[in-house]
Amino acid sequence: MDAPRQITYSQFPPIENPRRSGMLPVDELHTLYWEESGNPEGVPVVYLHGGPGEGAPPSSRQFWDPDHYRIVLFDQRGALRSTPLAALHNNTTQALVGDIETLREHLGIERWLVTGGSWGTTLALAYGEPHPQRCLGFILRGVFLGTRDEIDWFIHGMRRFFPRAHEDFVNLIPEAERADLLQAYLNRMTGEDESIRMEAIRGWIRYSASCSLLRHDPEGVEEQAADDETSIGMATLDAWYFLNHLFLEEDQLIRDIAAIRHLPCILVQGGHDMIATPNSAYRLHKAWPGSVLKLVPDAGHSPSEPGILSTLIEATETFKVAGRFD
Repeated sequence: MDAPRQITYSQFPPIENPRRSGMLPVDELHTLYWEESGNPEGVPVVYLHGGPGEGAPPSSRQFWDPDHYRIVLFDQRGALRSTPLAALHNNTTQALVGDIETLREHLGIERWLVTGGSWGTTLALAYGEPHPQRCLGFILRGVFLGTRDEIDWFIHGMRRFFPRAHEDFVNLIPEAERADLLQAYLNRMTGEDESIRMEAIRGWIRYSASCSLLRHDPEGVEEQAADDETSIGMATLDAWYFLNHLFLEEDQLIRDIAAIRHLPCILVQGGHDMIATPNSAYRLHKAWPGSVLKLVPDAGHSPSEPGILSTLIEATETFKVAGRFD
């Protein structure tokens, strides 16, 4: 008997401009960039980007069929087009959860499909658990649960697989300050010396990017590090959130999973993801018996890897099946 043919899914065509967009004030300091694409009468879907300061680039519009979905993207506090860039004041997980609700109400959406990648999975769970009545379901790629073990793995553990990248990451910090790399990096990223600040930001991005792909791409790493607009928010907010344990109680997201366990969920996980390791996706899957775990064996952390991208698009297509949101 012939083996079943493996279907490869591709991103939908680029959407050059969103159907509408705006800037939404959420407190006395922060204003969020948001946009809508696709079918205004379609199934609402919100995308929670990684980082937390990475932002949602235009390519994020291509994960969903624009004829079926009402696609909502936004940049979280301090990220990319939201203002002020990399601001730490009033920037917490709880504030971001509130922002999602503010945006939902602003757009007049009753319930939406919640999707996210990396830190976006953390935020999706942190949002969904107190607001299950606002969620149709979840698609989560590269699961990160925000535990101290996961943070320690990122800062220290990945050296076992990426010794040179980790050595470069550590060597940017004077030896006397290396006992607390997180604090040392954040001090530099928020300092007044511009050259030291950008050196730390680019060093953080190089380390993260070097560990995110199954197949190392030196040119891609340098391209990411050179993108100041994205790097400043991403690196600074990474360090800020990690230093504050993502503003979550230990294992809070697993502890409170009962609130959303009745909702459909697809987990897309790289089998060789070294940033958000498969253990976290498996723990979440075990705690959420109705979830579907799609393990991609030949992939790391990045959504741009072919196996991850195809499986992610497959997940968005799966949620188009009639009755999926009943």
